[in-house]
Amino acid sequence: MTGEEQRFISLAQRTIDQLPEFQGRYQLWWPRRKLIIRRRGKRIPTLAPLFPGYLFLEAETLDSVLFHAVRRTTGFVRFLKNNDDIRPLSPDDLSLIRHFLSYGEIIGESRVTFDENNRIVVKDGPLAGLEGKIIKVDRRKRRAKVKLDMYENSFTVDFGFEILAPGNEPTSEEPA
Repeated sequence: MTGEEQRFISLAQRTIDQLPEFQGRYQLWWPRRKLIIRRRGKRIPTLAPLFPGYLFLEAETLDSVLFHAVRRTTGFVRFLKNNDDIRPLSPDDLSLIRHFLSYGEIIGESRVTFDENNRIVVKDGPLAGLEGKIIKVDRRKRRAKVKLDMYENSFTVDFGFEILAPGNEPTSEEPA
């Protein structure tokens, strides 16, 4: 259930860890992003889920024991596509999730500059490689709205960024 992800993870891990055959053989992922919210002139760091209400279960197989352990955990709604036809992530969706998780379960800000045409140029961070999916940039709030397609749905997600001053850009130092 949306807003109950952390509670569900705790309950599910407690339930699954009681099953000796699954100890250490699964992982529940809940990717979140770090955003800076401005309230009354103050900048407050907050965490927001990348996909609200969605958790990702990584396991070698989803046999009936693991299926029932997860399903009877309080707060569980359903597997995707549905509980009778569970589908793993497509290779593209898995690649997208792994891209974000490569920055940790909590996704920080990207570092960007703007070119002479006022277009965003991502130097590094989670927005790297997603430039073509950026649909809106708010320089004042330091956010980029990105359209992500996942599991037959489209999501728009805000990501924070830090604007690099000219001369502070990261350089790739290659051996001579």
